[in-house]
Amino acid sequence: MKVTDFYVEHVNHKAVKSFVMKHHYSGSTRGLHISHCFGLYSPDGPFGLPRMIGAMIYGEPAMPDVSKKYWPKNPSIVLELNRLCCIDDTPKNTESYFIGKTLRWLKKNTNYRVILSFADPHEGHEGTIYKATNFLHRGMTDSAKALFVDGERLHQRMLTKKCPKGDEIRKRIKNGDENIELKQLPPKHIYVKSLDRRISFESI
Repeated sequence: MKVTDFYVEHVNHKAVKSFVMKHHYSGSTRGLHISHCFGLYSPDGPFGLPRMIGAMIYGEPAMPDVSKKYWPKNPSIVLELNRLCCIDDTPKNTESYFIGKTLRWLKKNTNYRVILSFADPHEGHEGTIYKATNFLHRGMTDSAKALFVDGERLHQRMLTKKCPKGDEIRKRIKNGDENIELKQLPPKHIYVKSLDRRISFESI
C-alpha cells in the first residue's frame, strides 16, 4: 500500500473523536474550538470498506490574543492545527501527505491563510513533521503548568472552571488526593505556515 492510495475527507467532529482519543497522546478533544476535521482513509478495510488510519482537527486558537500575536493585521485568518494522529504502521511520509491535503482543502474552501501549530517536547515532539511540510519555526512558548488528574493531562484552568469536573477536582485537592498534580512543563515549539505567498512572517 502506497501513501498515494490513501484519501482524505472533510468530516465532522463525531467521525474523528474516538480515533483521536485512542491514538493521540492527549487522549482528548476537550477544550478545543473546533472548526474543521479531516479523516485519512485506506481502501483496504474489512469487507472492502475504507478504514480510518489518521485524523486531524483544526480550530481557532482558544485565546484571542494568540491569533493577534501571529498575524496582527487580520487575526481572523489564523487557524490552529490542534490534533494530528495516525496509526503506527503507516508508510513513510503519510503525515506529510495528510497535512498537505488538508492545507490545500483549507486554502480552497475557507478564508484562513495562516496555520499555527505547537510541538510539545514533554511528549517527545520537536516538530519534525512541520519542518517536512515547510512550516516555519517561530521560537518557543513560555513555560506553562499542566494539571494531571489520575494520569490524564488537563489544562490548569480546570482548577478555576465552574463545572462539575472542576468542582470535583477542587474537592479532591482539598482532601489531599495524591493522584492530582500540577506540573511545570517545558516550552513548546511554535510553527507557522502561510497559505498565501503574499503573507510573510519576517516582520512579526
